[in-house]
Amino acid sequence: MAEKRKMQLEYEIKSSPKILYSFISEPNGLAQWFADDVIFKENRYHFIWDDEDHPAKLITAKENKSVKFAWLDDTPYYFELEILQDELTNDVALSVTDFVLEENEAERKLIWNNQIQYLLSVLGA
Repeated sequence: MAEKRKMQLEYEIKSSPKILYSFISEPNGLAQWFADDVIFKENRYHFIWDDEDHPAKLITAKENKSVKFAWLDDTPYYFELEILQDELTNDVALSVTDFVLEENEAERKLIWNNQIQYLLSVLGA
């Protein structure tokens, strides 16, 4: 099986870290932009796309900073969303870490770009 490689993307987000954090850490917030639905049960997040369940476990959560989810059906891979704030300008960015097969990288970037556009519209940013 082909190895996936780490992909990192960064997006400027005009939002406070506190508000942004609720959209990257809470099932209701994630369901508004990231997946068709997000259900939290039995200590697992169930990300639903096109009626397919993709379970994940929250590995780490740093309040108003970052969340890291491990895919239960695609170990050892994970995705991480990290809020970055510039100390001088207070500009906020969202860093995305994901893993992708080399031949799917362009498509995955496009998917993330679209998801972040949804997030920006939900935030009104």
